[in-house]
Amino acid sequence: MKTLVIVIHPHMQSSVINKRWINELEKYPEKYTIHPLYEAYPNEIIDVLKEQQLVESYDTIVFQFPFYWFSSPPLLKKWFDEVLLYGWAYGSRSGYKVGGKKIALAITAGIDEEGYSASGKYKYTMKELTAPFELTFDYIKADYKGIFVYYDIEKNASEEWIERSVPMYLDFLERV
Repeated sequence: MKTLVIVIHPHMQSSVINKRWINELEKYPEKYTIHPLYEAYPNEIIDVLKEQQLVESYDTIVFQFPFYWFSSPPLLKKWFDEVLLYGWAYGSRSGYKVGGKKIALAITAGIDEEGYSASGKYKYTMKELTAPFELTFDYIKADYKGIFVYYDIEKNASEEWIERSVPMYLDFLERV
C-alpha cells in the first residue's frame, strides 16, 4: 500500500531539503502520494471532507515539514484542528477513522542535533519537543512510528550534504 506524505512547507520554492525529498519521492509514484498542503490550500481554507477521505484511503501517513518555532508550520496545526474531528478521529463509536494507521514525522531542523539536547541551545531533545504530536496521534489511536530529523540545515546546505539526506529519508519511510 502507498504512503501518503503530507508536506507542510509555506515557502517550498525556497526550500532546499524538503524540495529535494519531494523530487526523490516523485520518482516512486507506486509507493508515495505527495500532498503539499500549502499548495492545495493557498488561502488556508481546508476542505475537511476531502482531507478525511484522503486520510482514510491510506494505511501509512507521514507529515513532512521544517521545524518552525519549536513546532510545525501553522497550517498543520489548523489541519489537525479542522480535520481530526470528534466523531471522525476520536470520541464516538464511528470515530477513530485514523486508528491503527501508521503515522510518522519527517522534520528538517536548522541547527545541529547537539542544539536539541539538555545541554544544548534549546534545552530539549527533538523527541521532547515533538511530544504534542505523539500525544495527538495516541489520542486518535494511530500507530505512531516516531520521527526522522535531518539537522543542521543552516550551516550545511551543500549539495553533498543535502544528497546525503535522501537515502536516509527513504530508509526511514521504508521502516514506517
